[in-house]
Amino acid sequence: MTIQAGSSKLLNIVMIATSDLHGNLWGYRYEDGHETTNDGMARVAAYVREVRDSGAEVILMDNGDVFQGNMLTDDIYNKRPDSIHPVSAALNAMGYAAMTLGNHEFNFGLGLIEKFRQELEFPVLAANAAYHSGERFAEPYTLIEIQGVRIAVIGLTNPNIPRWDAGKVDALHFGPMAETAQQITASLRAEGKADIIVISAHAGMVAEFDEEGGSDSAERITKLVPEADVLLVGHMHITVKERIGDTVIGGPRDRGREVVRFDLTVQLDGARPRVVNKEVSIVDMAGWEPDPEFRKLVAEAHEETMTFSGQGGGDSSSEAAGSILGYAAADFQPQAETGGIPAGRLRDTAVITLIQKAMLQASGADVAATSLFADTADLKQGPLTYADVYRIYPFDNVLYVVTVTGQELRAYMEVSATHFNQWQPGDREITANPEVPSYLYDMFAGIDYQIDLSQPAGHRIINVLYQGQPLADTQQLQLAVNNYRYSSLLKASKLVSRSKHWESSCSVRDMLVSYIKEQGTLSPKVDNNWSIVGIG
Repeated sequence: MTIQAGSSKLLNIVMIATSDLHGNLWGYRYEDGHETTNDGMARVAAYVREVRDSGAEVILMDNGDVFQGNMLTDDIYNKRPDSIHPVSAALNAMGYAAMTLGNHEFNFGLGLIEKFRQELEFPVLAANAAYHSGERFAEPYTLIEIQGVRIAVIGLTNPNIPRWDAGKVDALHFGPMAETAQQITASLRAEGKADIIVISAHAGMVAEFDEEGGSDSAERITKLVPEADVLLVGHMHITVKERIGDTVIGGPRDRGREVVRFDLTVQLDGARPRVVNKEVSIVDMAGWEPDPEFRKLVAEAHEETMTFSGQGGGDSSSEAAGSILGYAAADFQPQAETGGIPAGRLRDTAVITLIQKAMLQASGADVAATSLFADTADLKQGPLTYADVYRIYPFDNVLYVVTVTGQELRAYMEVSATHFNQWQPGDREITANPEVPSYLYDMFAGIDYQIDLSQPAGHRIINVLYQGQPLADTQQLQLAVNNYRYSSLLKASKLVSRSKHWESSCSVRDMLVSYIKEQGTLSPKVDNNWSIVGIG
């Protein structure tokens, strides 16, 4: 929208940005079988439509992690190479101008990225990702022109991707975000290509792993590229709204709960267009009704996913994925908690035992490690569907087996046990270390052990037995872990020296489905192979 303010001609540009949508098209939790009231792309579509209908010049962009995150994406459409992805159709219909690759776009390999790149009607960006030959993997930036104003949108993906998806991205190199943005911005300015610099970085403001170098810190971008007008961040699923120098910065909560709005006022009648005002705001989608036209577009994909999950249309008489898989004879997860920590992390429970049994059976390993991904994860008494499996294992991980020594296994277990604070005289309950979130705390099957919380971190794992005998440092065992834990912890932290020698052909969720079908009726069973001591 152009306005005349005195002797100046001004252009107002509205940039609306999403991040970490995680496939939430409808506004629905398939694992729980209910609609949400405050998130989803259908609500974002309604907001965008209203802003456009006001006559504003709108640029819509996404910061990544949109093609992964629920049953619709992970279990159905990410595995269909021959049909257009409903997320692609949704992004095209909403009129997105650019998308930056998030780390979760790489979870399914480079083939899926190439597929949706072909489907999308706008550029896919990742300036700091390139093949080892030097050939770029995606577009580094895109130029958008509005009434003669040239806006450069530079996309930067998360450089930690090899930590999480090592084998799937071996062909690529991921450079530091800030230095890459600095180089591209300097080139754009030198060549006179851009009047406005917008940077979309799929990362949080502070470093996640590289505290010293800051290669994964969005805040470092503001130091090396102070001339950036706009910085969009994400990845951390938290609200970000601030200003550093002349750069306005915004990041939304995930699943379409919020969008970021950047309002830029550009003076047009100078030697060149110049931004004279910039504002950032966060818009909560709780107040918006889903757009009916958008929902009509994605209705078929939504209905199919509900059937698949066993909620709202699962056919229990068929062999379809949405049918009843088996039955739980009783609830699996105890409800008690201590100091806000659920019982499922303080003692062995039937949920963890079930997951570990399925992992050991499928892999033939000696030891299996897994986490309680959600504090409320449970199998309730009665029929079990795919939605129940998703609730206790919400990630599309595959399983690896790696040979470890007793010493290496203990080192892994010690890292896991740092989740808890040390027990101090006078303490009344166990507490968790906020620096070590629950999803990093693994429990182990196939061995017996105790966690002595009276001891400092690194000295807590005691009385480790394998097949009734003390585990020797040099003894070799086959360890089953998911691909994420293998890459992001065991190899990234150099806890194990050997490389994986086996990889499952299906996901851990698929293993659980097969195990439940095989068992028919499941009774909650607990190994009680570990316990917490040194308290009280």
